Amino acid sequence: MSWIDEIEEKYIKTNGIKLHTIIIGKGEPLLLLHGFPDFWYGWKNVIPGLKDHYRLIIPDMRGYNLSDKPLGIENYTVDILINDIKGIIENLGYKSVYLAGHDWGGAVVWPFAERYPLLVKKLAIINAPHMKIFQKNLQNNKEQQKASFYIFEFLKPNGEQFVIKDDFKWLKWAVFSGLEHKKDFTEDDKQKYINAWSQPNAIVSGVNYYRANISFKKWSGIITVPTLVIHGMKDVAVLPSVLDGLENYVKDLEIVRAEKSSHWVMHDEPDLVVNQFKRFFKN
Repeated sequence: MSWIDEIEEKYIKTNGIKLHTIIIGKGEPLLLLHGFPDFWYGWKNVIPGLKDHYRLIIPDMRGYNLSDKPLGIENYTVDILINDIKGIIENLGYKSVYLAGHDWGGAVVWPFAERYPLLVKKLAIINAPHMKIFQKNLQNNKEQQKASFYIFEFLKPNGEQFVIKDDFKWLKWAVFSGLEHKKDFTEDDKQKYINAWSQPNAIVSGVNYYRANISFKKWSGIITVPTLVIHGMKDVAVLPSVLDGLENYVKDLEIVRAEKSSHWVMHDEPDLVVNQFKRFFKN
């Protein structure tokens, strides 16, 4: 039997919306948050290795795939996004969870852990920059500015057209061709992604994450919960320089450099992610 047959699908009410959520496995709760332009299925390669150790809670984030997609940039601020996650935890009746995020999922759990540390047993980040460091790099690091060209495209009027044009050409390149192990995306996998991107308002909602969160000035960025950072060192979008100075913000920090991985460590080295999560969360 495939692990797909074991999943439970729920629409969890939180923060005035409903989030399509996959639940699978047994054990202590581990909440996995995807980024752009992903959806819950982005964790597909690590689910089999984690489901017998944790109760996995994997939502489509606000604006993605089958979750609600409120219109307007103002509905995608990080304050709103972190309260979506708080609502999931409360709805399911947990006092605290293990929490992991990739890309924008990670960019959300950084401030979540700052504001709600008692809800987080331990924190894991995969190729998601600490936003205080990332914003400095966007201002001062020419290499990161070049790598982040797409962000500046998104911020233009109608910037979502950059993503949509030519049948998602740029997205297909960024996701399917950006891997170190491209064969891991089957044609069926690719179609699932295209279906998710094709949901009404999904693309503009994903782009609104960037538009709504230009400044993180009001956040201290100080993280007090134990934190594991896994970073694919071949990431061409989020450069390894985002790791520099991270210890100044995170009190209890461990960094694992995935030398063979792109931005998509969960696809390139799923065993590394599974083993590091099991080790880190167990201790």
